[in-house]
Amino acid sequence: MNGARVAKIERTTAETTVTVEIALDGSGQASVDTGIGALDHFLTLFARHGCFDLTVRARGDLHVDGHHTVEDVAICLGQAVRRALGDWRGIRRMADAAVPMDEALAHVALDCSGRGLFIHRDPFPPGSVGQLECDLARHFLETLAREARITIHLVTLYGQNAHHQLEAIFKALGRALDRATQLDPRIADRLPSTKEHLEVES
Repeated sequence: MNGARVAKIERTTAETTVTVEIALDGSGQASVDTGIGALDHFLTLFARHGCFDLTVRARGDLHVDGHHTVEDVAICLGQAVRRALGDWRGIRRMADAAVPMDEALAHVALDCSGRGLFIHRDPFPPGSVGQLECDLARHFLETLAREARITIHLVTLYGQNAHHQLEAIFKALGRALDRATQLDPRIADRLPSTKEHLEVES
């Protein structure tokens, strides 16, 4: 792995304009403005608990709904993570984290495998948190996994409050991704695969 593990992704469509910058080896500093307050909050938690430095700027057609903005932020964040990992050599690759938030508990296990897949064992809580529909949070994670080319398994073990459940999920995601993307000196510059190959190219 050569150089700083940082990336910037910009995306402009007829529906949104999005810029995402991430530094994997940061200190948890976040500046997030998507126009959707709950998404800003949860991405800030993701960055803080993952020790990522994260900047997100998004403007979208919120007069329609939040779908395009949430999806395109997830696309950009996933691509930024993938690009910041460089050639993916030397990383730990797999990790998990269980995080409580009051009465809610979420467990995220992930694999930086080069294969984008999102599995959620139980239905997401119904309704919305602020302007963020809970099903859009699920779609965010699904899109992030696909674009980052990581496998994410999520179990929301229990909880009664949707805000608490989503907060536990995003904190757990940050912590698990931090651990999985950390460089392991024992691996040095090898790929963390007996195949000596990961499908990480664009």
